[in-house]
Amino acid sequence: MIKEIKARSGIFGVKESLQLDGLHFSESISLLQQLIKTPSFSGEEDKAADLVQEYLASYSIKTNRKGNNLWCYNKYYDPAKPTILLNSHLDTVKPNEGYTNDPFCPEIANGRLFGLGSNDAGGCLVALIAAFLHFYSYQGLGFNLCLAATAEEENSGDNGIKSILPLLGKLELGIVGEPTLLQMAIAEKGNLVIDCVCTGRSGHAAREEGDNAIYKCMKDLEWFRDYQFPQLVKGVTPVKMTITVIKSGTQHNIVPAKCEFTVDIRHDDAYTQQQILDVIKKNTSVEVTARPGSLGASSVSTDHPIVKTGIAIGCKTYHSPTSSDQAWLNIPSVKIGPGNSARSHSSDEFVFLEEIKKGISLYIKLLDSLPLTLINNPNQYKNGMKHINN
Repeated sequence: MIKEIKARSGIFGVKESLQLDGLHFSESISLLQQLIKTPSFSGEEDKAADLVQEYLASYSIKTNRKGNNLWCYNKYYDPAKPTILLNSHLDTVKPNEGYTNDPFCPEIANGRLFGLGSNDAGGCLVALIAAFLHFYSYQGLGFNLCLAATAEEENSGDNGIKSILPLLGKLELGIVGEPTLLQMAIAEKGNLVIDCVCTGRSGHAAREEGDNAIYKCMKDLEWFRDYQFPQLVKGVTPVKMTITVIKSGTQHNIVPAKCEFTVDIRHDDAYTQQQILDVIKKNTSVEVTARPGSLGASSVSTDHPIVKTGIAIGCKTYHSPTSSDQAWLNIPSVKIGPGNSARSHSSDEFVFLEEIKKGISLYIKLLDSLPLTLINNPNQYKNGMKHINN
């Protein structure tokens, strides 16, 4: 069935005629239910991408595809106008052992839609799609929209958004859909993961032989736990280091010759990742290896029109402790969407239906109000983003 999106014409602005189409909300819930039924772990998003592609095709929208990434543009795309990216991801983590219900069963109960990926970031994705459909045929749009549903966000994979960025054309601004309780994240932490190895010498556990690598690295483990990077902004912790994995030993009667551990590091743009590594190597005795694909920290100026617009329509701003595909963008961007980051990767994941409805309305209102801020903003904003890449 081919659905019709009626073309609009006129000067773009805040109009009573630009009301949320209730059909888009009901269809958004239906689409999210289908996505929940479809396993889409990182690198295995092909069937989820098919679903979204088929849904957009039902509106006669032509999509581009590379691997498991999809993108498309508004009907009256004009290369002379700036382009705003609307992005969220298709992939999910694998369900943890704490689930008490079927993670692939999209059950609705008490206003909640349960299912793996419902909150992170299915609700954001379908809300962005609904907002894109709302503006798709508007002839007086003051900018272009590029909708991108992308892969491998959860593992920062090479075949995700960074593999298609060169194909999207020139972008001026990004709106990244992640669960933020509809607050606007104007900065997000970078994520650096390091693997550390402490080397000792094996021996028989019954005799005074060997150099126990576990004992040897305890001082370093304590350092990671206790060290605080100097605050460059009062009250703001710039770097958070957490030991998440420890492996050592082969059997009970052999002194371990090696102890390996992994450290998850979250940081803002006060320190570069190289500066963080330099401090670690200076203060510890372990061999340190940084994993590839580390995400940089980013922030956008509070004077940027998208931030001013968000504040004007009632959004609270904050600095996000989590990372996302926003880290790969080299343009001003904000992170905002329905759902709660605290529910991400949790057992019996869910999103409130009302959150999705409000999310659609917020995305539309944000895009609808943005031109008014631009008109009243005489300053150049293209360099309004501070961004650190590796």
